[in-house]
Amino acid sequence: MRTMLAGVCLLVVGIISQPRNTVKPKEPLNMEQQRNAVRFIKSDALPPSPGYSQAVEVRPARIIYIAGQVSLDRAGKLVGEGDMRAQAQQTFENLKAALEASGAKFENVVKLNYYVLDVTQLPAVREVRDKFVNTANPPASTAVEVKRLFREGFLIEVEAVAAVPE
Repeated sequence: MRTMLAGVCLLVVGIISQPRNTVKPKEPLNMEQQRNAVRFIKSDALPPSPGYSQAVEVRPARIIYIAGQVSLDRAGKLVGEGDMRAQAQQTFENLKAALEASGAKFENVVKLNYYVLDVTQLPAVREVRDKFVNTANPPASTAVEVKRLFREGFLIEVEAVAAVPE
C-alpha cells in the first residue's frame, strides 16, 4: 500500500512539474490583413441597397453583440419623447458607448437591426445613422416596424454586431 501511495505521489508530482503547453500570442494583423478581415459584399445580382450592405463576410475576428439600445441617457431618463430624430441620436450614442466599452468602433459594425414604431420615420433614422457608420461600406441591416417596444415612449431600438479583426 505504501509503495502504491508513493507511486501515485510521484505521478502527481511529475504531472504538476511538467512544463505547461504555452500558446504563442497571435501576431497582430497588418493593415492589409485588417482590411481583408471584413468584406462588404455588393453584387449586381441583388437589388439596390442604399444605405446598407446585402451581406458582410467576416474572417477571424472577435465578435461583439450589442444588446438593443434605446434613447435612455446615463441617468436612465428617456431622451426625445415623441421625436424620432432625437431618439435615434441618443440610441446611436448609446451604441457607440457600448462599442467603445467593448474595445470596438462603429467602423467594426457589420450588422444593425432596427425596431421602430413607424417605418415612415426611417429617413430621420438614416440621417442620424450616417453620422456614425461608414457610408461607403455600411453594415448589413434589417428594419422592422413593431407595435410597441418594451416601455412606453420609445420609438426606436437598435442592436448591433461588430467584428474586431484579431
